[in-house]
Parts: sequence; C-alpha cells; structure tokens
Amino acid sequence: MAAEVTRFLVLLAILVSGCGRRDRIVVGAKNFTESDLLAEIVAQQIERRTALPVERRLHLGGTFVCHRAITAGDIDLYIEYTGTAFTAILKQPPIADPGSVYRFVAAAYARDFKLQWTAPLGFNNTFAILVRRADAERYGLRSIADLVRVAPRWKAGFGYEFLERADGFAGLAKVYGLTFSRPPTAMDLGLTYRALADRRVDVIAGNSTDGQIAALDLVALTDDRGYFPPYQAAPVARGAVLEKYPAV
Repeated sequence: MAAEVTRFLVLLAILVSGCGRRDRIVVGAKNFTESDLLAEIVAQQIERRTALPVERRLHLGGTFVCHRAITAGDIDLYIEYTGTAFTAILKQPPIADPGSVYRFVAAAYARDFKLQWTAPLGFNNTFAILVRRADAERYGLRSIADLVRVAPRWKAGFGYEFLERADGFAGLAKVYGLTFSRPPTAMDLGLTYRALADRRVDVIAGNSTDGQIAALDLVALTDDRGYFPPYQAAPVARGAVLEKYPAV
C-alpha cells in the first residue's frame, strides 16, 4: 500500500509540473461522498507540495459526466474504479479477476482516450445490494440469491446510473432472476440510503465502503454468483500532461 501511495504522490507532482498551460490543476470528483473525499485529499496534497492553485470540481456528476470532462480536457484527473471503466465505458461483460480488468482498462484508456491509470489505491468499492437488518434477520437474507424469495413483494430504489449501466440492475436481474413488485424507483444515489431506512423502498444498491451502511444498520447481501466485477479505485490522469516525463 505504501508503494502505491508513493507512486501516486509522484504522479501528482508530475501532473502539477505539466499544468503550466493554465497555471492550475483541475481535480474532479463523482457525485458521492467517497469520490469527493478522495478528490479533496488529492487537491490538498497538490497545494501542500506546490505553489499552484487547485480548482476543485467536486460532486461533478456520475461516471459518464466525469469521463466526458476528462477527455475534453475540462479536468486533469479524478478517481475512477476499474470495474466501472471496464463495463460502463468500455462496454465489456463483467469478469471477476482484478488484474485482468485493470490491465485491460489501462491499455484501452491509453489507446483510445490518451488517459493514464496509475496503480490502484488498495481498496475495492463494489456495488452492495442493501436491505434493512431487521428484514435480513426476519427473512433469513444473506445473499442476493436469497432476495429472490421476497423480491416479488418488495419495492426497490436504485440510483440513476445503476439503472443505466451494463453492470447495473438489468444484468443483475437477469443473472439472479430478480423481479420486484414494480419497476425500481430511480433516485439520486445519496437519497437511496435514507429511503431504505425510512421504509419507502425495501432494497437499494449502494457502495460497499459507504459509512451509511453501518450508521443506518443496513446489511449488504453477498454476491454469491459473482455478478459484480472488481472495482479498484485508482487515479486517472490526462496523458497530455505526462508526455514530458515518459519514464513514469
């Protein structure tokens, strides 16, 4: 982990050196808390180590918004997740091996978008299918396969992106044979947790590292059929600012 962090900080220094074209570096973030936090850490590291100002574009939007922003040159870097890039951007069917996913994504991004992936930061933030703990105990729910028994009587609420992505609800429903009492309600990801806790819905798809899971006493169901790919977090940077430093 220490080696990955060191390489990441070296990359930040290089990025800053390459951003003289506008005398600032623009750090983006997706529209959820973890992404904002990681982006803020990156921004503070740059400010601490250099004299350049950092423009923060936190809570910018979902995967597709951030991808468009970095390929257009509107931001210089943001934290992306390997499985997200693999399925949502590169349109590949989910696979389980983290190394294979990372290598494919890194090569494709360099070739197709001139973007560079650095080493993963050392954690995996997968989708988590969440239910209330009381319901998990009452119905004996431990895995997503267990959910099939109660789903026809339950309401689901999912973030907009989860409903649209190739590694989202449509594929999950097909792999597990899930059918809810009505089509899932689309809502902002940040609102899904409270909707579940307040019993407006009975199941949601959250992020496995989100602190609200413990805070709201929710339970993540095991992905017993291995549907979700690995989602290793890693900084993605515009290759243009690294061209002067080919050894990195």
